[in-house]
Amino acid sequence: MNFAFSEEQDQLREFVRSFLEDKSDEAAVREQMDTEKGYDEAVWNQMAEQMGLQALAIPEEYGGQGFGFIEQVVVLEEMGRALLCAPYFSSCVLAANTLLHSGDEDAKKAHLPGIASGETRAALAFTEENGKWDEAGITAQATASGDGYSISGTKMYVLDGHTANAMIVAARTDAGVSLFAVDPSGAGVTATPLSTMDQTRKQAKVVLDGANGTLIGTDGGGWDVLSTVLDLAAVALAAEQVGGAQMCLDMSVEYAKVRVQFGRPIGSFQAIKHKCADMLLEVESAKSAAYYAGWCANEMNDELPSVASLAKSYCSEAYFHAAAENIQIHGGIGFTWEHPAHLYFKRAKSSELLFGDPTYHRELLAQRIGI
Repeated sequence: MNFAFSEEQDQLREFVRSFLEDKSDEAAVREQMDTEKGYDEAVWNQMAEQMGLQALAIPEEYGGQGFGFIEQVVVLEEMGRALLCAPYFSSCVLAANTLLHSGDEDAKKAHLPGIASGETRAALAFTEENGKWDEAGITAQATASGDGYSISGTKMYVLDGHTANAMIVAARTDAGVSLFAVDPSGAGVTATPLSTMDQTRKQAKVVLDGANGTLIGTDGGGWDVLSTVLDLAAVALAAEQVGGAQMCLDMSVEYAKVRVQFGRPIGSFQAIKHKCADMLLEVESAKSAAYYAGWCANEMNDELPSVASLAKSYCSEAYFHAAAENIQIHGGIGFTWEHPAHLYFKRAKSSELLFGDPTYHRELLAQRIGI
């Protein structure tokens, strides 16, 4: 069994990194995070048309390229490194995987080709004001109405919910949690952008007041699909966190080499050496966790649920620690708005809480392995 990346996967990393260094540099990130939309439509179209990133992990029969989760891990790691401002995670990880695992061929054919081409920016709305990430947190109601369903409830923390032109909503019917396709521009749907600490990843509040919904998959089978999707999302986010943590380490080491204090580079001081060594150990360990979880996701094996929680909890803490130490090593300038260190710190903190914090995932891991 070989866990090393193939030559093609390494080339994919090089292409994506080169593209993002050009299109998602610090100036571009700062420009987009200040807009309500939160992304550059021209760059989004280039990602689809020139790079084929939106189509990467979607099967060929639905207009995709048919690659696996390993390739998506590579891409997401680079996106995390560059703090890409785009609805990629919401559309190509959350929504696309929900459709792929729903078992609903009509829904797949209706929505996946648009996601693959970049024309559809889809969002998954399942969390609510209670802030819970489990099945009990879903209280929105769906009642049968004509050929479809009428959905009412409030969804919170919906990634890119205010710019999506397609939405998948989790709501309860008499049979249990179910999934529905909802038109965000339709009657009874109001999406409002939220003010967030991490401005590089936009979130929205979505109010549903009798919105029309089309059932995806089986009535009452929504949580089985969502639990799998949330495991895949945890792995995908862990890959992003690894990219960000590596960038924080690289920034710290580079600064320690060039910043001179008391007539010598600060990297020669033992305290700085220890900080960088600890960061390196945590970043490399985080990579091992994220890459192994990515392999489990690619194989969709029995280990995925437990390894997903392990990777999410470890990578969250590793990224947050690396981002915090990056600020410390930079000293006074690291605390300023002009320096990019705070952008990574805020992304690290928001990613730590997204889909459940490390404590939540350690508890989930304990349950899943029977402790």
